[in-house]
Amino acid sequence: MSEILYHLEGVCRDFRLEKGVVHVLSGLSLDIPEGGWCALVGRSGSGKTTLLQLLGGLDRPTSGTILFRGEDLGRMSSGKLTAVRRKEFGFVFQSYHLLPELNALENAALPALGWFDNRAEAYERAKRLLCDFGLAARLTHRPQDLSGGDQQRVAIARALIHNPPVILADEPTGNLDEASARTVVEIFRKLHRDEHKTIVMVTHDNAIADLGTMKHRLN
Repeated sequence: MSEILYHLEGVCRDFRLEKGVVHVLSGLSLDIPEGGWCALVGRSGSGKTTLLQLLGGLDRPTSGTILFRGEDLGRMSSGKLTAVRRKEFGFVFQSYHLLPELNALENAALPALGWFDNRAEAYERAKRLLCDFGLAARLTHRPQDLSGGDQQRVAIARALIHNPPVILADEPTGNLDEASARTVVEIFRKLHRDEHKTIVMVTHDNAIADLGTMKHRLN
């Protein structure tokens, strides 16, 4: 039986606005096993992206507990949380967030330039990832010269540059056509199947959600 990677108990996240307090998450409890693929589904505004940000340590809950490997993310110091994010999590977003002045290889390598012993090592790993994703002929292309599917593959390579055990993906196929979406989904399937990555993915696509080992619906 897989170990529990995340244990959430009574998690609430409120946002204070001019007109009052908005309760986005209220009393959420959830376990995600290590090596699992958890699909987060639900209507727009149900808190899927908010939950993903909490799981990645990009935000803190208003109340409740989020244990990651037995440690409470909400109570970690900023320095400890930064170290955990750097070691454990790879983030993939719907909108790619590639830097337009950098080419595909540079975008993929960028997060690792300060972590690897030398720049050559970072670029070599980025090149291997991009080639594995079928982008060997596009290493020097800038984002504006790449299709949406190609940009998302670069973004996934960037998320994997430090070989994190956990991939947190927010609607990674949301901006893609059907063919590109299939290519990106296949990358996630291989990461889960062959490299045993834990994947937590926000998606509105039921077919993609059904590929996971578990599904959690937010209301």
